[in-house]
Amino acid sequence: MSHSYASVVDTRTLSSRLRRVVLHVDDPDALDVRPDADSAVGVYFSPGDHPHGEGRNYSVRHRDGALLTLDIALHRQGPGSSWAETAAPGHRVVLDHARAWYRPPADTRWQLVVTDLSGLPAAARIIEEMPTGGAAIVIAEVPAADDLDYLPRRDGVSVLPLIGTGNGTRPSALAAAVRDVAMPAGPGYCWFAGEAAESRAVRKDLRARGWHRDRYDITGYWRVDSEAWDARFAETGEEAMVVYERALAAGKDEKLAFEEFDDICERIGL
Repeated sequence: MSHSYASVVDTRTLSSRLRRVVLHVDDPDALDVRPDADSAVGVYFSPGDHPHGEGRNYSVRHRDGALLTLDIALHRQGPGSSWAETAAPGHRVVLDHARAWYRPPADTRWQLVVTDLSGLPAAARIIEEMPTGGAAIVIAEVPAADDLDYLPRRDGVSVLPLIGTGNGTRPSALAAAVRDVAMPAGPGYCWFAGEAAESRAVRKDLRARGWHRDRYDITGYWRVDSEAWDARFAETGEEAMVVYERALAAGKDEKLAFEEFDDICERIGL
């Protein structure tokens, strides 16, 4: 078993766009939440419907034994926002698919942390858990300037704000900001969380600069046209899935397999 039931034990509003939900996990050992700074879990809102019911992935902002704190970005609509806004102590959920991506190499001298509102909780934890003396540039695309108040302040960490773009309301400027940023000398590491099309653009940009894949972890947290994309994938995505499964079967790691999958998706118009 890789999942566990959990109960809501506390909730509170952090801002107009962020809601905190604290969960008590029935079986933490089975869930096996990752210790990495961008650790995430899938939350399934109707336990009786798991694993086929409605669910969303959320970053683990804090962990204290069996208690998980999730800070959830709210949107105008969607089952995740509805659940976060109405969750109350005693409500039950199922947690599944614990995972993480953040893996800066040991020789990393500086980090580039790139995110929109969806990745802000993970970015905050990355900043918070950086070793003393760590250096980072954070590019944060948020609806309003006060959303940046959520990020911890650390010496050596500079924040480049993008206000009012992306986040499902306007085209994102994250990929353009990454192209334009002045990157420090020495070995760096890039972590990205945001809209899927922007993640692809950032990955291509870093590869074109000669970055090896162990120097970045780039994840599309959401997709602006997800319903239309899902419909197109159902019609034409079989070739991409074959490439992905073949890569894994050949012993390639999941990151490389996904990049090959995404390259095929782009080639066939997805």
